[in-house]
Amino acid sequence: MPEVVVAKPREGKFNKNAARRVRVAGRIPAVLYGAGHDAVAVEVDPKQISRILFSETGQNTIFDIEVAGIPPAKAMIVDSQREPIKDKLIHIDMKRIALDKVLRVSVRVKLLGIPVGVKTEGGILDQVLREVEIECLPADIPNHIDVDVSELAMHGVLRVSDLPHSEKIKYLNNEDATVAHVVSIREEVVAAPAEGELPVAGEAGATPTEPEVAKKGKGEPAAAEGAAKPPAAGGKK
Repeated sequence: MPEVVVAKPREGKFNKNAARRVRVAGRIPAVLYGAGHDAVAVEVDPKQISRILFSETGQNTIFDIEVAGIPPAKAMIVDSQREPIKDKLIHIDMKRIALDKVLRVSVRVKLLGIPVGVKTEGGILDQVLREVEIECLPADIPNHIDVDVSELAMHGVLRVSDLPHSEKIKYLNNEDATVAHVVSIREEVVAAPAEGELPVAGEAGATPTEPEVAKKGKGEPAAAEGAAKPPAAGGKK
């Protein structure tokens, strides 16, 4: 059964002081909107909302929302704000949804298995896209998109086009976008120039050249331009 969130309408002024009083009372301020209805300022239980956000379906969780004086509806959390230092939930936005209307959501990509390029060729699996954006009906939103990468060899690339496709979901990312690939550790190290070979300016690993300076003996300072030369040996002081 879907979770039931019972929200209490907020009354009075909707400013920072009013929101602070809601939090002091152990609740968090929220806004409910969508489905052709006016936005409603409400307050909800932070523990229940955190439980929804940290569930397997996370922000894509569909729940029943009940507000006094308003017909019950299906809803989702579309935005949440946290206090930056203590990471406490301080505000959420909830949107009413219709079960027969397509939604646009982001879903996590879960990579399964160990690529052969990692297991036997010494590569590293680099996941570039951790989420993909899809369109589907609310009932068809997957918890995550699973894909097996065990056959991915060195320099192999997993693209959006390689993810599981079905008639129920539509990917909004470019089909050629890289989801993950296996790279060599050596590719991340800039090759050092051969002995006696100077790096070319502008290339990786090149260092800026400095003006040539006449070498001096150890501890001997360079003579300043225009300074008097020391007398020759045996000459007058």
